[in-house]
Amino acid sequence: MSFPHTPDHPAPAPAPARQSRAKTLLGTGIGNALEWYDWNVYASFAVYFSAQAFDSSDRTSAFLSTMAIFAVGFVARPFGGVVFGWIGDRVGRKHALSLAVLAASIGSLLIAVLPTYGTVGVLASFLLLLARLIQGLAHGGELPSAQTYLAEHAPREHRGFWASSIYVTGTLGLLASLVLGLALSTALTEEQMAAWGWRVPFAIGAVLGLVALWIRRSMEESEVFEASRAEDGTAGPRENVLVGLFVHWRTSLQVILMTAGLTVVFYIWSVSMASLASQNLGYSAQQAFGASVIGNVVLVLVLPLWGALSDRIGRRTCALIALVGSGICYLPMVSLVEGGQMWQLVVAISVQLGLIAGFLSHAPAMYAEMFPTARRTSGFGIPYAVAIALFGGTAPYLNTAIGDQHLFGVYAIVLILVSSLTILTLRETRGKDLSEPVGPARSAAASSEA
Repeated sequence: MSFPHTPDHPAPAPAPARQSRAKTLLGTGIGNALEWYDWNVYASFAVYFSAQAFDSSDRTSAFLSTMAIFAVGFVARPFGGVVFGWIGDRVGRKHALSLAVLAASIGSLLIAVLPTYGTVGVLASFLLLLARLIQGLAHGGELPSAQTYLAEHAPREHRGFWASSIYVTGTLGLLASLVLGLALSTALTEEQMAAWGWRVPFAIGAVLGLVALWIRRSMEESEVFEASRAEDGTAGPRENVLVGLFVHWRTSLQVILMTAGLTVVFYIWSVSMASLASQNLGYSAQQAFGASVIGNVVLVLVLPLWGALSDRIGRRTCALIALVGSGICYLPMVSLVEGGQMWQLVVAISVQLGLIAGFLSHAPAMYAEMFPTARRTSGFGIPYAVAIALFGGTAPYLNTAIGDQHLFGVYAIVLILVSSLTILTLRETRGKDLSEPVGPARSAAASSEA
């Protein structure tokens, strides 16, 4: 029954406007940029502060120990995926985003004020490990929460294009760390960099984390999540996060395998190449930072193009082009880098990042389209964090420990092949309505909950 609009039955108030696209992109982007900034600052400045956190009598051993802690930080990511995945799927995406960026800021602050090995001995190494574990927990929840939040806000016909903003903002954060590294290494002497210059980027990261927290506190939850939570409120208790992981193990395994090759290529050529080039390949710090900056600018420019292309020709096609192209070019680009000229390093990084962007660009959309709303953050976030921990986090350490770029390249190519074959087993999901069930997986979830 309807009523006339009288003083006793006033007209309903208009629905409040949903969050603007600009705020959605800024809110997800700033925290995501901070995550990438944090991780690249650590990898890029490790050559300077390794002797401060460990015994400096053996600089090679100190550097390896520092890179090992870089890898250990990734071990915490799956636990972060569990914790923040639960928060994201039960409490809300925006709450997971806010808590993740707060934890990341705390980790950066701990490193910025880290006492030296010469002052407190092994306690310095322990505090560095603690800071990295905190950052690992935070970053294990940041990316899946941001990717899920953005995918659920994006128009489905342009979801791939919107998804590319995740890696655009992330790469901008990475670029900020590289530019800062280039500026500091130019303005300061080697002694100043080793003594205190390396602390500056971590202090900046801590402050930026608080700015990101302030922005995210005013963000709105996604309509897709709110509708799913309301529906689940009448359907009984939700499936346990860890139980769901094992019940839907095939999808979880697909996420791990399709990510393995992607993350190795990315972490070598985008995140750690500046440090590897200056430590092992004979490039100066300025050359290494400069080449990485140029290569990542190329990545930022091509990401939206690849994202838009995935909306037209499909996720699988773009991902396969990216992986196969990167695999074919990997060893030739390694040989080019060994030439020792800066232009060679620039070309190699640009080629590899320009190719892998074909997968990176739309990956947030592709992952989101594989899962139902009720377990989208945790279902993707936990296996993704496992893949990053097993393959991405260990890549710089393995590359340094092996010492042979070509041998490590063979390892990377094998993982690229595994990822390519895995993607061939997936169905095309371009343009999927994220509020719809996801095939057999949703049915299994419904059965489990019943």
